[in-house]
Amino acid sequence: AAGLALFALAIWVTVDQYKLYPISAVSGKNDIFAAAWIAIFTGFAYFCTSIFGVFAAVKMRRCLMLTYLILMSIIFIFECASCIVAVTNRDYLVGNSNLVKNQMLQYYAQDSDNGRQITVTWNRIMQDAQCCGTDSPLDWVQYNSTFGQLYGSSTPWPLQCCTRLSIFKVADLQDCVEGQSSAVFTQGCFNYIQSMLCRYTWALSWYGFSVQMFVPITWAAAIFCALAVAAGLALCVDGPVGTRQVALPS
Repeated sequence: AAGLALFALAIWVTVDQYKLYPISAVSGKNDIFAAAWIAIFTGFAYFCTSIFGVFAAVKMRRCLMLTYLILMSIIFIFECASCIVAVTNRDYLVGNSNLVKNQMLQYYAQDSDNGRQITVTWNRIMQDAQCCGTDSPLDWVQYNSTFGQLYGSSTPWPLQCCTRLSIFKVADLQDCVEGQSSAVFTQGCFNYIQSMLCRYTWALSWYGFSVQMFVPITWAAAIFCALAVAAGLALCVDGPVGTRQVALPS
């Protein structure tokens, strides 16, 4: 069940519920989602190997338990790789706001494949999270951007930065363009993007590494050692084991 839980969790990351894949893909650092594919493999492999481990424990045979330990160790290495890839690439993407900001300024409203992906992604983020720009709406004004070159000073920021009515119409277009705090979202979107990517990362690394992998390996090692000692093999204890004295009849 635990392996299937990791499998399902990794699928949740690859499905990308928060639709942030374009931000990582355009930057060339989409390895968080590559780590999720690794976790899909390790989760399913862990489930299958656990079934084999139960069979080995029932049979109480050392060779089967040793095989189980080797398989679990291989899966453990893959899961470590998944965790490391996810964490390091999260730090690269959202260690600070500069990468996300530069990407937004360059690609938003650009007539290209990357531009269309980034535009759709940012439009959704700004509406869902009720934010504007990376750090604040002033990002659109203080820095050169593709959007600014296309629309000039008449529209300082995208209309998705404007507060909206329940029917999704802009509440007050004039006040929004003028920068009235009641008509424009004043918070930046970086914290939202950072927190969502962190959810993906910690789901893969913390759950996969700490809970799913370390405990079963420790459990299996203990059983193997117990079986080895019971069989009289000096594998887990110091000194000669397994000598037996037989009393001769007087």
